[in-house]
Amino acid sequence: MGRQEAADELPPHVLIFPLPMQGHINSMLKLAELLCLSNLHVTMLFSEYSHSRLRRHADIESRFSRYPGFRVATMCDGLPDDHPRVGERTMEIMMSLLEVGGAQFRKLMETTDALSYGGGARRRVTCLIMDGVLSFAVPVAQEMGIPFIYFRTSSPCSFWANFCFNDVIQAGEIPLKGKDEDKYTYWKRGDLDLMVRSVPGMEGYLRRRDLPAFCRVDDANDSEFQTIIRETRRSAHSSGLILNSFEDLDGPILDQIRNPIPNLYSIGPLHTHLQARLQSSLTSSSFYQEDRSSMTWLDSQPAKSVVYVSFGSVTLLSRNELLEFWYGLVNSGHKFLWVMRPDSIIGDDEKGRVPVEVEEGTKERGCVLGWVPQNEVLVHPSVGAFFTHCGWNSTLESVAAGVPMICWPYFADQTINSRFVSEVWRVGLDMKDSCDRVIVEKMVREIMGERRDEFEERARAMADLANKAVSEGGTSSTNFNRLLHFIKSSL
Repeated sequence: MGRQEAADELPPHVLIFPLPMQGHINSMLKLAELLCLSNLHVTMLFSEYSHSRLRRHADIESRFSRYPGFRVATMCDGLPDDHPRVGERTMEIMMSLLEVGGAQFRKLMETTDALSYGGGARRRVTCLIMDGVLSFAVPVAQEMGIPFIYFRTSSPCSFWANFCFNDVIQAGEIPLKGKDEDKYTYWKRGDLDLMVRSVPGMEGYLRRRDLPAFCRVDDANDSEFQTIIRETRRSAHSSGLILNSFEDLDGPILDQIRNPIPNLYSIGPLHTHLQARLQSSLTSSSFYQEDRSSMTWLDSQPAKSVVYVSFGSVTLLSRNELLEFWYGLVNSGHKFLWVMRPDSIIGDDEKGRVPVEVEEGTKERGCVLGWVPQNEVLVHPSVGAFFTHCGWNSTLESVAAGVPMICWPYFADQTINSRFVSEVWRVGLDMKDSCDRVIVEKMVREIMGERRDEFEERARAMADLANKAVSEGGTSSTNFNRLLHFIKSSL
């Protein structure tokens, strides 16, 4: 076989480029592995910072060593190594990349012959799948003749609301103002309970207080706010859009999105999809070291007796918020497993002593750890509910596990997700815009006791639909096969 004939036999080469944040990387790594299982060549483009975290805690090289067509490339995100990359400052990751990413991406693609490295062992990149806020890569892809698809790793409901923000502005429903106001005072504003009428498909349940915090600006021309609108609208100018959801969960909203973006691939829940194809448990994609003593502790607890508590990889809590949650959990009388990241508590008094009654209650009924293998925790028989920040990965993992939720959203898509959990899918309770031990205790008792059966029944039904979607012939499985066809036809 001649050299050209050998090159023609090479599989497509997909470049996957996530925003360098834990949640975005989680879902896009799962897509990468699904494509590797389909015998495609895949390159993941990480920031240097996120790659170092993955190497340290998730052993990514070992995980993907079974796939000879998998490679990693890196570039700088433009932030110093000591930047916290948590809390509301995560927005600085995107803004920094929009400033420096274009030149870096161009240099990478030009110096490596579109990541083929000129060696003949793999094609130049034949398809780019990029995070929905990284449009700076588009000019390079277009110049090199590479078709590109956006992957929005947030929820469809959040994406669609963001896509409609120009109409929401025209209707006078945003900006919400009060950006610098104390959030506890701000949350009490009565006008936040007004309905948002200008997002098609959400007229009956979306309130102003459900909109993300970046809508809380004094001027609609705020640069960060306009960046989010602009990047979201650009999704309509690609060859397609990938969403980590499934038709039975988000069908009405997906139908709305198909109006401006007809080539839509709903292929989730990706963790369930990948697990079904691997027929084995998933390995870690974590930026943090997972403490597996959590599983030993859960093994010793009765069935459905534990509230699992985790506010994700970027949420920050004041000491007062921490204690309100902690008192509420202890006072509920239920057992709890709480993920408390070492970097998650802010304030000068963060090292203050835990009150004796909280400490004693935790020793009796609780377990507090720095990080845990969340997928395994959620499917453990001892877990009866998930107290969550409602990030999209966590929400989908809970849906797929059939575990009801209590939602305390922190930022971004989480505020809309929590509304859908409580009012659309009705698989949990939404306690946004409050942080009160009495409410925490009440909601834990409600979801673990008084209304346990109704929440469990709906959660189990939704989990069945999630598994059906990723099974052979299911909607997500079919859409993934459509995506494969598109990638292969791009050669």
